[in-house]
Amino acid sequence: MTTTTAFVDRVRRPAHLAVADLFISFFEKTIMAAILSIQNLSKQYDSGFQALKNVNLEIEEGEILALLGPNGAGKTTLISIICGLVNATSGTATVGGFDVVDEFRKARSLIGLVPQEISLEPFQTVTNALHFSRGLFGKGRDPALIEDILKKLSLWDKRDSKVVELSGGMKRRVLIAKALCHEPRVLFLDEPTAGVDVELRKEMWEVVRQLKADGVTIILTTHYIEEAEAIADRIGVIRSGELLLVEDKDLLMRRMGQRQIRIELMQPIDRIPDALASYNLEYSEEDQSLTYSYEANGERTGITALFSDLGKAGLILRDVETRQSSLEDIFVGLVEDK
Repeated sequence: MTTTTAFVDRVRRPAHLAVADLFISFFEKTIMAAILSIQNLSKQYDSGFQALKNVNLEIEEGEILALLGPNGAGKTTLISIICGLVNATSGTATVGGFDVVDEFRKARSLIGLVPQEISLEPFQTVTNALHFSRGLFGKGRDPALIEDILKKLSLWDKRDSKVVELSGGMKRRVLIAKALCHEPRVLFLDEPTAGVDVELRKEMWEVVRQLKADGVTIILTTHYIEEAEAIADRIGVIRSGELLLVEDKDLLMRRMGQRQIRIELMQPIDRIPDALASYNLEYSEEDQSLTYSYEANGERTGITALFSDLGKAGLILRDVETRQSSLEDIFVGLVEDK
């Protein structure tokens, strides 16, 4: 069937069916399209420094993506391009289907940005800061919405306080509130817990989880790998401007993780017996234990043979425990290997 024939058939169909077809087509595109799409994005500065190298990334609505990478890897440059603060050398980025360059205002209205640096007007009250920020996006005052945001971020009792009177942690919450007050669909958090104590950091994690529950898509950059491990759905690793991988967090840890078995012995040994030399074993005199490392996704772990050979070597076991490598172990391995 040609395109023309298909079009004529569509026109000849009863009006209510034609409308239904259009609705279904729109619905299919909506649910299939990523909220954020980055295609072949590169950034080279006049100095010749290549900050981003052909980055491709699709982010689905409602997920939390943690973007990990060392300083200077390109995380902030990527965010700046998507938010319209920096121009890309080549490639495209769309938010909600809107090109961040050609349709800047529409794309930017869907984005909330929480920068790494705290930049707030010190003598504004918290409430006024949010109303002003909302107005910058051409939206009218909405006291009920502002109240809801402040309550969710535990800022309601500080609503009439001047920013200068707030603690560092509270100021970070105000930054998040400002980023949310124009009702974005995508929220960028650039090092949101930098300089924040451990207790407040965990509170911020709960805030992020609540935002996800409310349907907000979150892209998080962080130096705290345990932060990504705690709250992210997917992990992206960027190094020297290249996106090395983007993968489901749990799948990544299963696929690339290493497992260890710690075997505590009843009696100390002078050295690892020759019969066990073929195994990847380390001995600790401090707690008279052997540690065996193996690939989590390996076809054969060698564990059964190891325990058999331990018995043959006359070693008596006191205790056995297992350990899975952390996301930090995987991240360090990726960055060092590439």
